[in-house]
Amino acid sequence: MKHTWARPGIFLEITKPMLPIMFCLMAVLFGIGLYTALFSSPPDYQQGEAMRIMYIHVPASWMALFIYGFLALMSLFSLVWRHPLSEVLGISAAPIGALFTVLSLITGSLWGKPMWGTFWVWDARLTSVVVLLFLYVGYWVLYKAYSRPDQGLRAASLFALVGVINLPIIKGSVEWWNTLHQPASLTKFSNPSIHPTMLLPLFLMAGACFCYFVCMLIIRTRTELNRRKLFVLEGME
Repeated sequence: MKHTWARPGIFLEITKPMLPIMFCLMAVLFGIGLYTALFSSPPDYQQGEAMRIMYIHVPASWMALFIYGFLALMSLFSLVWRHPLSEVLGISAAPIGALFTVLSLITGSLWGKPMWGTFWVWDARLTSVVVLLFLYVGYWVLYKAYSRPDQGLRAASLFALVGVINLPIIKGSVEWWNTLHQPASLTKFSNPSIHPTMLLPLFLMAGACFCYFVCMLIIRTRTELNRRKLFVLEGME
């Protein structure tokens, strides 16, 4: 019974009916979220219409951090418990996390131009997010750098675990150092500093981004598992 739920066959069986459901949920959340973000929610009294980029920037930033945490967890499983799926899940998640990090940096720059008068400043929050992107890229490069996949996986997994230290730095950067980046608006869910009419589309877009991650993770993982299965079958011929 060891690692029963981590067997590739179980994963393929469970995710086959799950994938279309997640796609439908993602489409619904994106549709409602974009409508409420662009048309229903009011403009900010200080930032005006430029604030609406928040509905993409903030969920993308959340997902960039969440996916790296997931990547580090899969790396831990791969190194310590050697779960059969952990390697493939980590490899599949890394490019998705890098994509969200790039999206966070681009939307942040577009948002920063009307607010700060420039697209970029090397303050603590922005710099630590750039480091996060380098961590994603470094994980992938290390995995591909070795001729033996097991050596590449070990090096990449160790690198991912060391990089976890950057996550609390990103979170606390706006409080620990002087920065142009605004502080967190949702430090207390019971009394957030953002109006409920803005919270709804923000959470809808965050849910849509999470569903996108799940869909892409399932697709990439299933593709990699099938590729490896085909490679083994060809080797037996």
